Amino acid sequence: MINIISQLEEKRAAARMGGGQRRLDAQHSKGKLTARERIHALLDEGSFEEWDMFVEHRCHDFGMEENKIPGDGVVIGYGTIFGRPVFVYSQDFTVLGGSLSETHAAKICKVMDQAIKAGIPIIGLNDSGGARIQEGVASLGGYAEVFQRNVLASGVVPQISLIMGPCAGGAVYSPAITDFIFMVEGSSYMFVTGPDVVKTVTHEDLTADELGGAKMHSRTSGVAHGTFANDIEMLMRTRELMSYLPLSNRDEAPVYEAMDPLDRPSVVLEQIIPDNPNAPYDMKHIINEIVDNGEMFEIHKDFASNVICAFARIDGRTVGIVANQPLVLAGCLDINASRKAARFVRFCDAFEIPLVTLVDVPGFMPGLSQETGGIISQGAKLLYAYAEATVPKVTLITRKAYGGAYDVMASKHLRGDVNYAWPTAEIAVMGPEGAARIIFRDDADDADKLKERTDEYREKFANPFVAAGRGYIDDIIMPRNSRRRIGRALEMLRDKELSNPPKKHDNLPL
Repeated sequence: MINIISQLEEKRAAARMGGGQRRLDAQHSKGKLTARERIHALLDEGSFEEWDMFVEHRCHDFGMEENKIPGDGVVIGYGTIFGRPVFVYSQDFTVLGGSLSETHAAKICKVMDQAIKAGIPIIGLNDSGGARIQEGVASLGGYAEVFQRNVLASGVVPQISLIMGPCAGGAVYSPAITDFIFMVEGSSYMFVTGPDVVKTVTHEDLTADELGGAKMHSRTSGVAHGTFANDIEMLMRTRELMSYLPLSNRDEAPVYEAMDPLDRPSVVLEQIIPDNPNAPYDMKHIINEIVDNGEMFEIHKDFASNVICAFARIDGRTVGIVANQPLVLAGCLDINASRKAARFVRFCDAFEIPLVTLVDVPGFMPGLSQETGGIISQGAKLLYAYAEATVPKVTLITRKAYGGAYDVMASKHLRGDVNYAWPTAEIAVMGPEGAARIIFRDDADDADKLKERTDEYREKFANPFVAAGRGYIDDIIMPRNSRRRIGRALEMLRDKELSNPPKKHDNLPL
């Protein structure tokens, strides 16, 4: 018995050392935490329960039988974040570059299978050089096994990918299926093919950061939902995100005691909308006044900034905020904004998170690049997401709601439950001057007559009364009361029941 215990401790010590002290030191020298250090920073202190510490690869080719390390390059198990359970896996770059083998993949699949069964979120900490070349097709099969579980878990439990080092080749597609991807600036990157292969094939000379770095993916491609300065910041922010999310599609998001009174009026909201209808303002100021304590967790902050997507709380309960941002492109919906918001809406709907939509949108972005880029099908994604959603939907039009963009942004016609407007709201097919030029073509060249016709159209439609008269707006509310009115609407809708017609699956316009 004593001998077995001694062997056990030796194997545990070997597993904890990963690839050895030299490689652990190299990891630290790059400003990166080790696989286990990351887990312990992410989870509540003392909560981590590790599985499969003693698993080793089964490869005997290319001298691999002499290079076995307990754990085989990935640490798996479960623990808690703010007392709520999560499954985690953390790839260990110090062990064979964190490369994925057949057994490495099997360990990841084990926690994913258990997460689906138990209804518990899965967080993957990715730091891997890719498939283990010595194992050939077995490692490729391992990736596919992981992908299959990502798909089965989608919409069942939240899946979060933390890219904390390299993520290349087939390895990128598991994070791509998950709900949220976060990256570390300067030390993590994602690409299908690395800089050397790209240079050989396309003759483009690029660095890893240029090709797949955190800034590129968070600002240009939209692959990453956020970036952070270092490992610790990303892990702490991930803990914050988890505080907004339910454990699964069978659970409610956590409810916190609201220290911010729901009936708190806001004089600030009375002063935000400029007198000039074409002048910009910051929609985040409105969000901050409506949500609890002005706090929110923004998703895709640096990508498609003309629309804001964020988690927040109203009266202690999680909501998903979707809002046009007049500061960027006048709040127009373009390809990237439509794609960004559609993905966020569908996540909220999958996990029963109510949607609060703040509207100030002059329309879809015009232009050749938008049309050739598929703005029609891309914009339809957002329309589809809102129309499909069965969660409570509360909409507030603050200023402009023009054209098809009015319809798309959670209008009453797309089963919006409660739709409010401020007195400053303008709901019409298009802006007054553009409408006047089309309706009164004969007067278009006469400045005085055009102004008269523009004023006529503005008097008719540049207000919320026509829409309210048809029941498309449930009430015209004073800005200062927005938090109370939205909060009460959400409370009324708490037990809402709505289902879509039965089908195998939908056919989203991809």
